[in-house]
Amino acid sequence: MKPITVLISVDSNSVLMGARHFLNYLRDLVRNHNLSDFVDVLETGSMGVYPEGVIVSILPDDVYYVVKSENDVKRIFEEHILKGRRILDLEVSRDQIKGTVEAEKVSEETRIVLKNVGEIDPTRIEEYIARDGYFALAKALQMKPEEIIEEVKRSGLRGRGGAGFPTGLKWEFTYKASSDQKYVLCNADEGEPGTFKDRLIMEGDPHSLIEGMIIAGYAVGARKGYIYIRGEYYSSIEILKRAIEQAYEYGFLGENILGTGFSFDLKIRLGAGAYVAGEETALIESIEGKPARPRLKPPYPPTSGLFGKPTVVNNVETFVNVPRIILNGADWFRKFGTESSPGTKVFSLVGNVVRKGIVEVPMGVTVRDLIFKFGGGVEKGRKLKLIQTGGSAGTFIGPDKLDVPLDFDSYAKYGVSLGSGVILVADESHCAVDLALTVMRFFEHESCGKCTPCREGTRIAVEILERISRGEGRKEDLDLLRKVAENAGETSFCGLGQSIPVPLLSIVDNFEDEFRVHIESRECPAGVCEFKKKKATRKISVKNR
Repeated sequence: MKPITVLISVDSNSVLMGARHFLNYLRDLVRNHNLSDFVDVLETGSMGVYPEGVIVSILPDDVYYVVKSENDVKRIFEEHILKGRRILDLEVSRDQIKGTVEAEKVSEETRIVLKNVGEIDPTRIEEYIARDGYFALAKALQMKPEEIIEEVKRSGLRGRGGAGFPTGLKWEFTYKASSDQKYVLCNADEGEPGTFKDRLIMEGDPHSLIEGMIIAGYAVGARKGYIYIRGEYYSSIEILKRAIEQAYEYGFLGENILGTGFSFDLKIRLGAGAYVAGEETALIESIEGKPARPRLKPPYPPTSGLFGKPTVVNNVETFVNVPRIILNGADWFRKFGTESSPGTKVFSLVGNVVRKGIVEVPMGVTVRDLIFKFGGGVEKGRKLKLIQTGGSAGTFIGPDKLDVPLDFDSYAKYGVSLGSGVILVADESHCAVDLALTVMRFFEHESCGKCTPCREGTRIAVEILERISRGEGRKEDLDLLRKVAENAGETSFCGLGQSIPVPLLSIVDNFEDEFRVHIESRECPAGVCEFKKKKATRKISVKNR
């Protein structure tokens, strides 16, 4: 019997469809038939957006199946693996996985960051190396640090965490800062609701992140790095730990890397789930063992970061772009995306969209294409009502803005934020007031309480929205919500409070008619808020806080 490798896609959507159960079931079948020496059953990252079911890839046959039940798994084992690799009716084409089919046309992803995700076993460094892994590091170590920084600057790579600050410029500031010690930090906290791209990148291709961080360390003169990751990301943590161990074993981490004299150590630090820890100075405070609360800026991390030393802070997706840029060149990278926002972006498709998951496409893609070409449209044939782009700190828009191109300029030009790349789709069964309340409750809960505009502003906004949702809204409530949002945005200490106006103003302004129906007619057009009248709601005053 010739060796077979079975890769099972284990991402957020697949897990809901039973991926881990199918994985263990197939391993049991292999073990019970004494075929462990011939058949490897491994989990891999997301293979793309696809219809309901779990994608199973069989190598070297290059066959893909959609699995929906134990019986499907059993059929694959008995009929494909045991009976001479017979192709089953569960097969789907590669195009259906790597892109989506609409009107018999295939819309392909452009995978730069995700090029290895779903293609390799993330627990085996050998498979990463076989796909040019650590070649960029070898090339970078033959360059001068200034040359690396210049190449990253020329590429136009900007931070993929949401802020979009030029990566090369941040590295240059850190490189020029004089210090006996410097640090490279990866922000893998990913606290934005609906965002799961970084988790799937780490679980599907951990070595790309490690390689990017090592290159950054060499470029800026840092000898130590930390990956700050959400404590709830159990699989990501275990996969990263194993990848780091392997990188040390192969000489890519530690002393005298590849005989060049450059040394770099990398460790993992776990976060406790605070949304505010996604702000870079709060993240630094947390690594230092303090509460995750933002620092006053300036000074900024490139000159005074971790333990007061110059520090680079980038997120997972940003670092993973770096090896691709170094290996292929800045000009190659600029072929994708737009002039001001080169490269690709990994988007998380969530909500009432047919195909949930992550998709990587060039910057400048329209909201329409993300939802209808890659996401397969709105579930159950329902009417699209609204979209939130960029996560909870992003903008709420209506169908009239479907053709807005998403890049780092889209907010300034069209009032539509790119943010962390979340596309939350809501159909006509959802209520704008209820969604606004959900978002503001999240902000209230996640406020660190350090400054009054955020701490009290979010509380007041929640109380107003609860009142409206109960059918007790007042005519002045919309103006009051706007004032609360504007004051928080102008006077809050950090980005959490400063971002409150983005979702709150956008949903009030774009769906004002629906808010007014709640207030003036005491009705919820979607029928969502009616039940709230029967529920006990809190009454909080400033006095008892």
